[in-house]
Amino acid sequence: MATDTTSLQLEKIFTDAEDFLPLNGTDYVELYVGNAKQAAHFYKTAFGFQGVAYAGLETGVKDRTSYVLQQGKIRLVLTSPLGEGGEINAHINKHGDGVKNVALWVDDAVKSFNETTSRGAEVAFEPKVMEDANGKVTLSAIKTYGETVHVFVDRSQYDGPFLPGFKKWESHYQPTDVGLKYVDHMVGNVDWGEMNKWVEFYAKVMGFAQLVSFDDKDISTEYTALMSKVMTNGNGRIKFPINEPAEGKKKSQIEEYIDFYSGAGVQHIAVATDDIVKTVSAMKDRGVEFLYVPDTYYDDLLDRVGDIDEDVAILREHGILVDRDDEGYLLQLFTKPVSDRPTLFFEIIQRKGAQSFGKGNFKALFESIEREQESRGTL
Repeated sequence: MATDTTSLQLEKIFTDAEDFLPLNGTDYVELYVGNAKQAAHFYKTAFGFQGVAYAGLETGVKDRTSYVLQQGKIRLVLTSPLGEGGEINAHINKHGDGVKNVALWVDDAVKSFNETTSRGAEVAFEPKVMEDANGKVTLSAIKTYGETVHVFVDRSQYDGPFLPGFKKWESHYQPTDVGLKYVDHMVGNVDWGEMNKWVEFYAKVMGFAQLVSFDDKDISTEYTALMSKVMTNGNGRIKFPINEPAEGKKKSQIEEYIDFYSGAGVQHIAVATDDIVKTVSAMKDRGVEFLYVPDTYYDDLLDRVGDIDEDVAILREHGILVDRDDEGYLLQLFTKPVSDRPTLFFEIIQRKGAQSFGKGNFKALFESIEREQESRGTL
């Protein structure tokens, strides 16, 4: 299930992006978690991922264990420490389970490193080559918001299950997938006054363009507000919305996240499907919990978004949200947090032409999040 390593010449659709890297897509997302074995079982059972590769004591790794899961083009790496002390324990102690590495698939990891560090990126690690019988992979990495790292991955000369040091994970338990295809976007939450700093980082250091901007008038309820700007690379394969809190009567979801995560980090991973009703239905059957949207949201849905292919009654049954832009419409739904801390969650999204992010759903979504915050006593 290794990613196609053919070098791509992807069409540039966002002309404002400088695109000096360039980026082919998301290679993997690595989460540091308290118990990788059990987390892997959760993502297989509930989200329909399948086991691909493993590293740990049996492969000669003494300080950590990692399970690699894949569905469509989405690859998750779940890593836990094998002893006390060290970076992984410190990360989990501070943040709980959360995203550490957002790895980006590139043609040249050395060039990507040089391009970004020469523009001011802080080094996470220098370019290095990893080799085994299946070939070699070149990696390099830079630091971003909080303790989040972007790893540049050139696997054009590798044909193994994941990376050197990993072996194929042979598991008799490979549940069927739920129709998830690829990472659509990943959202970062940053602290007060930090959004523009990181928007500038992605523009200057990585050659991204600003796709859209939302202020507290766009994203607010009676009680809370936030601001967001969406950064994209030229081919649109990598989109990073950056959120920061805005003044409101009560504590916003961004503030709650920063409090419990102890700083900036990845708030949610949006994963795409071609059939959101089928995907969400399967995930619910497997125990995934989603945010609740009141029935009244659907009373005037067609007046707001126009004609759609889906049956509104079925969307109402599953709580799926709909929004339209100039290119088409999208359907989306958000899980509740996937760990005990109210931090990381997932978005399920189906795009039917729309390039936007559901602006028309913000109020309903954030009121739903506020109900969850109130139940936690953190609103």
